[in-house]
Parts: sequence; C-alpha cells; structure tokens
Amino acid sequence: MKKNMQQFLWNLTKNCISVYKRGFMKYYYVYILTNPGKSVLYVGVTNNLRRRLEEHRANKGKSSSFAGKYYCHKLIYYEEFRNIRCAIDREKELKGWTRTRKEALIATMNAKWNALNINFFL
Repeated sequence: MKKNMQQFLWNLTKNCISVYKRGFMKYYYVYILTNPGKSVLYVGVTNNLRRRLEEHRANKGKSSSFAGKYYCHKLIYYEEFRNIRCAIDREKELKGWTRTRKEALIATMNAKWNALNINFFL
C-alpha cells in the first residue's frame, strides 16, 4: 500500500504539480479574454501572462489573429499550472466547452467580468 501511494505521489508530482527549471519554479497559465462588448471569448495558454496580455493589447484590431480581430484583450479568468502538459490539456478542454459553461466558470472567479489585467502589471 505504501509503495502504491509513493508511486501515485511521484506520478502526480511528475505530471502536474511542480517543475523546476534552472533553480526556479516555472508557471503556466490558461486564460480567458473578452472584448469590450463581452460578446467574444478567447481561450489561450502561456508561460508569461504579463507578456501575453501586452501582445494581445498590441494586436487590438489586427485581423491577423483571432484575438486581435475581435479586440479580445480584457483578462477575465485565469488558472495557474506548474506543468505545461496539464495547462495545454486544460486549454483544450475549455476550448471544447460551450459559451454557457465558460461563463459559469468565469463567474466562479470574476462574477462581474471585471478586467483582471491590472493584477499582472503591479
């Protein structure tokens, strides 16, 4: 029993809990953006949310990207991961959800859909 628990914890740690790179903890983010009219949702994944939010803001109105074309630059939801595979799996999962289900998820963190961008620019 003890060996099974150790193996379980090892797999959990290896797969989803923590990854150390060059002596520091690496974080990954799955995030949801919306446009000013809150009519469009964009789901993405990144290892640097601050940089990515700056990129989305700089691409506003540019038809070369989905987020730019629809002015999606307001962060309304995010999740933090310590393993890129887990983050990518979660992004794929959320992209497969209906808008109604995404709205319910957003409401758990940000019921009024306030822009959370400022949290990453202090």
